[in-house]
Amino acid sequence: MRIKFMILSVAATGLIASQWAGAMNTKDRSILKREANSIVKEFAGKLKPALKEALHNGGPAYAVKVCSETAPALAKQLSKKTGWSIRRVSLKPRNAHTAIPDTWERDVLKKFDKARAEGTDPSTMTATLVENGRFRFMKAQAVEPVCLTCHGKKIAPNVLNALKKYYPRDNARGYSLGQIRGAFSLIKEP
Repeated sequence: MRIKFMILSVAATGLIASQWAGAMNTKDRSILKREANSIVKEFAGKLKPALKEALHNGGPAYAVKVCSETAPALAKQLSKKTGWSIRRVSLKPRNAHTAIPDTWERDVLKKFDKARAEGTDPSTMTATLVENGRFRFMKAQAVEPVCLTCHGKKIAPNVLNALKKYYPRDNARGYSLGQIRGAFSLIKEP
């Protein structure tokens, strides 16, 4: 009897997943896209003030430490709260453990770079994909003035030392204002 229940449970879970993926129409995608945009807005709305406060209170080297702790914790907290998998990715990752894009993310980041070079405003750049019953969403993250302190072409020696300490395999430097530094990448499982 227990084996039959497990088989029915697995079959029912598979049916729900396939119905969700098969029934994902334009309206469903639109709802999920709005939800993902809202999560990104919340993430950025919490991270940016934390970094500005760290810059103000302890300077750029201290802000590197705060970013190394706050960004992953915030992604984890929002993932738990929303049920979405949330992370940031980049073609030039700072954190080699969490920021390396998969194939789809890498392709989207390259398209974002190309669109920006052609004059598209990075704040409008998003991409979605329904894959294996999952809804995937990406939103471009452009370099803003505050980003240049740690991601720009000229970085102070004390900031470089902090980067080496907190991000030993850092590649996220040499950016100019407005370039695509990376993206928020979210996944909603069925």
